[in-house]
Amino acid sequence: MVFFGAGRLALSAPMTQNAGTMTKTASKKPASAAPKTPRAWQRMLSGRRLNLVEPSPLDIEIDDIALGLSRVARWNGQTKGDHAFSVAQHSVLVLELLIHREPRASKRLRLAALLHDSSEFVTADLITPFKAVIGDAYKTIEHTVQAAVNIRFGLPAELPAEWRTAIKRADKDAAFLEAVQLAGFEEAEARKVFEYRRPRSARRLRPVPPEDARRQFLEKFRFLTIEKEG
Repeated sequence: MVFFGAGRLALSAPMTQNAGTMTKTASKKPASAAPKTPRAWQRMLSGRRLNLVEPSPLDIEIDDIALGLSRVARWNGQTKGDHAFSVAQHSVLVLELLIHREPRASKRLRLAALLHDSSEFVTADLITPFKAVIGDAYKTIEHTVQAAVNIRFGLPAELPAEWRTAIKRADKDAAFLEAVQLAGFEEAEARKVFEYRRPRSARRLRPVPPEDARRQFLEKFRFLTIEKEG
């Protein structure tokens, strides 16, 4: 029924006849829609759809990794040069430094070194202080994606402890070089921050365009996987 009061149009609940008396029927509330599940996958240029929460190794392609890493900047892009120093270029550097430290490193260890940051093709490269603020959620996804990458390319989901140690040493060598040569750190400051005691390497770093970094990463990968198959 419609009634007017205090100059405002209002609606009363409808009236129904029940045993000779007029009663109001309860108005029905619309059922609330089920909450929409957030999308947890990303479409890659290869055509794959990678679930970031439960990634399948079958949905991981090396071309997607190389493209993504070549466009992800180390140090939040705060580096010298005409181009960002990409994670793809960093990965190649870590491989080369590992070989310099351990010339007899196995082919599988070398491949693991090249792929050590491959999860960042979807998680990006967060600087260490930011990772500490975010906490375990980022680390869990990073670890899960990295495990899927390892399995996809014939490596253990969880690398052996001695491999992790060797890769971490080379990664620290790379971080120190990048900090001093590209990211604006004084050598003394970098040594303190990274707890670095080794002599400074004479290797010179020069950031390259993303396409060059992508190509170099793929060349190293294909060389290692052809060797591995042989």
